[in-house]
Amino acid sequence: MKFALLPPLRRLAVLLLLGGALQAPVPVVASGTTAPPLLLAKHFAEIHDPADYLISEKLDGVRAYWDGTQLRFRSGRQIHAPAWFTAPFPAQGLDGELWMGRRSFERLSAAVRRQEPVDAEWKEVVYHLYELPGGEGSFSERIARLQTIAANAAVPWLQVLPQVRVKDHATLKRKLALVVRDGGEGLMLHRADAMWQTGRSDVLLKMKPQHDAEATVVAHEEGQGKYRGMLGALVVMTPEGRRFRLGTGFTDAQRRQPPAIGSTVTYRYREMTGTGLPRFASFLRVREHE
Repeated sequence: MKFALLPPLRRLAVLLLLGGALQAPVPVVASGTTAPPLLLAKHFAEIHDPADYLISEKLDGVRAYWDGTQLRFRSGRQIHAPAWFTAPFPAQGLDGELWMGRRSFERLSAAVRRQEPVDAEWKEVVYHLYELPGGEGSFSERIARLQTIAANAAVPWLQVLPQVRVKDHATLKRKLALVVRDGGEGLMLHRADAMWQTGRSDVLLKMKPQHDAEATVVAHEEGQGKYRGMLGALVVMTPEGRRFRLGTGFTDAQRRQPPAIGSTVTYRYREMTGTGLPRFASFLRVREHE
């Protein structure tokens, strides 16, 4: 019987039994639509001391969860990777990013979403590991264990994302500037002493020249002037229920065939207004419903 169909008291009993197993390895995701429990990032702020964190480049790739037998998107849906690609992976959970290099997101996204994988495309993909789901100890200790896993696999497409320390905010800002100058998106900061956890938390932070977030498309507004007959703006709603317009960042092709109502889009913005809405928001991409 599915968990959601159990009587309330039995559901509570199951949850209580599972409560003591938070440090156990993450189980295999049996359903292709069950999202695995993963850690999600908040935005970096000046109140955070960068000396407490291990820092890596923020890869513009596709997050992928290895459940011990299958490679899956963040949603839980299977990624149809070639058998040779996953053959060296261990029989335990891994969390990381599929990546083809800077400024290659569109090519990567097309490759990893094919029902029939193309070997030539996957030979350009690297699975960069940055978390050991369910692993004990601090993040620093889990990274060390991931390095052992990658070394034992001994294949070039399974690597651990390099992690470094910086001593202060000035050094962190210089590092961000260098990464962005070379075509990178930004930085990720993970508290070095953090135990494994899931959900959105400030033990994991992202730092970019601009912030990004997601919202749901709720309406289309027709364009004016040169955009007459095309999309003028998307009306979107945040997870908190706030609505606003996205009118920039679209190609002409996207204006002719805009993101569908109900789809999730990623947008960029500089800061929040006093009323809690994003300032200078611009469309970035449609998030694939994996």
